Amino acid sequence: MSRIWLSSPHMGENEQHYVNEAFKTNWVAPLGPNVDFFEQQLKDHLTVQGVVSLNSGTAALHLALIALGVKQDDIVLCQSFTFAASAFPIVYCGAKPIFIDSERETWNIDPGLLEEAITKNIASGKKPAAIIIVHLYGMPAKLNEINAIAEKYQIPVIEDAAEALGSTYYDKPCGSFGDAGVLSFNGNKIITTSGGGALASNNADIVKKIRHLSAQAKEPVPFYFHKEIGYNYRMSNICAGIGRGQMEELPNRIERRRAIYDVYKNELAELEGIEFLDEPIGCKSNRWLTTIIFSKRTYQTGTNERLRQHLELSDIESRSLWKPLHQQPVFEKNESYCNGISDELFETGLCLPSGSNLSDENLNFVIAEIKSFFKNENAKK
Repeated sequence: MSRIWLSSPHMGENEQHYVNEAFKTNWVAPLGPNVDFFEQQLKDHLTVQGVVSLNSGTAALHLALIALGVKQDDIVLCQSFTFAASAFPIVYCGAKPIFIDSERETWNIDPGLLEEAITKNIASGKKPAAIIIVHLYGMPAKLNEINAIAEKYQIPVIEDAAEALGSTYYDKPCGSFGDAGVLSFNGNKIITTSGGGALASNNADIVKKIRHLSAQAKEPVPFYFHKEIGYNYRMSNICAGIGRGQMEELPNRIERRRAIYDVYKNELAELEGIEFLDEPIGCKSNRWLTTIIFSKRTYQTGTNERLRQHLELSDIESRSLWKPLHQQPVFEKNESYCNGISDELFETGLCLPSGSNLSDENLNFVIAEIKSFFKNENAKK
């Protein structure tokens, strides 16, 4: 049996057609018809005013911060329980990230801690320039509460929906709630362009600004003329061709990943002390990755790592949950507002193979190996 990956690219029927079309018409440089079509697909899906396709989700975050006016020595409030790419662009701007821990229901930014961080920093004379929230593993954050707080203090919100394309919050697509929404099409995401990202917004000025900055900030004159610093962040017409075909398959990819989550939950229900991340009222997750948590009342610290190693012996890829950014050495001097939840999730959680191209045979094999591990663990007690 070949290696079982955590979340590998899943190609459909038409990606190759759109790529071949780009070669046939010699649209192999950045921009082109595939870019236009792909952006329109994303715009229609998200029901937003504008979308700019870019070469990564990180680029989208970076440009969103610039477009919202984040500058040197500003502070930006950022979810701690996430991949470092959510915070690195803050540093690119010369600003300082302040990390906010998670609430237990969705594992995303805690609204109470968020407001505490805002009021304390305003009291010290430093109003946050922006808030970055994340929909972790496809689970929507508590957007109503977060946006109410942001509006109360007049702080713009960047919605990192890199893992959440296809997820909804009270039937509205994730990525469409913030002043700017960010998507990722990295190879492990629910759809991929091999590498790429996008920025979405209902603010026409933000969309126009980011489109300009992403193309080296060239002014519309018949020679190279620049009034500000720009970036080479555009998506190629070839990558956008892959994206066109992938967007046609998005409903199927979501359906399959949600079905995989259901199989895991049903089949592992017999194991005591195993917890899944259920959907709160109003939340519909794309189930980008299925995750499990080992109750500390039932299992010793390190059970998640021992299971990861056990699965690896059978050529099954799994992965720890995100190590919180407030624990990362690169951010050890940064201010943080913590409640211990993300620390505990990192210590007790594991991501399971969840790709939409995971066959039933391989899914059943993974489940059998998990059960075998716990049978051996229980025998040791």
